[in-house]
Amino acid sequence: MADDGQADPQTRRAAIADELRRLEESAMYSAQTQFETAKHWRGVHLMMGIPTSLLAAVAGTTALVESTGRIAAGILALVSAGISAVMTTVNAPQRMSHATGCANAYLEVQTAARQARTVDLPVLPVDEARGVLAELTARRDEQNRAADPPGRRAYRRAQANIGRGGQTYAVDRGPEVPGRETAEPSTTP
Repeated sequence: MADDGQADPQTRRAAIADELRRLEESAMYSAQTQFETAKHWRGVHLMMGIPTSLLAAVAGTTALVESTGRIAAGILALVSAGISAVMTTVNAPQRMSHATGCANAYLEVQTAARQARTVDLPVLPVDEARGVLAELTARRDEQNRAADPPGRRAYRRAQANIGRGGQTYAVDRGPEVPGRETAEPSTTP
């Protein structure tokens, strides 16, 4: 180690690579969790929207067809209006859209971190690589502030999805991919 207190470039480069891996992993879990959250809100919207529409249709039909069914039609209309009010308050479509947007932003950070680590880091000067890491960290942190906190179920489902290889590209699985040539791994950091 030099007397000026600076770590040697190889040590700094390895530390930057480790941080980029951590950033990738963090973004991967955050993206998958937000996708699971979006699925949840889509389900809520469908589970409330379909019955609401059906109840309104049955209420209208009952009111038009039977003069004695006015009370039943009124009750069905009130139930439909109540569910519709809950749907408006919950705002599942907007929550689904927000979670999907956050998930995609996390995927952007994940992809940029992986590319910086695997493609750029070996050739970038250490100070520039550190700048790239700082910029990607800032993007991830900003996205963390924008994203709604996910539920425990979404996190568990995201973990299961990642565990099953839901974030693994075919090229990363190895030489068994048809048409892929194997290359010797580089020994340079």
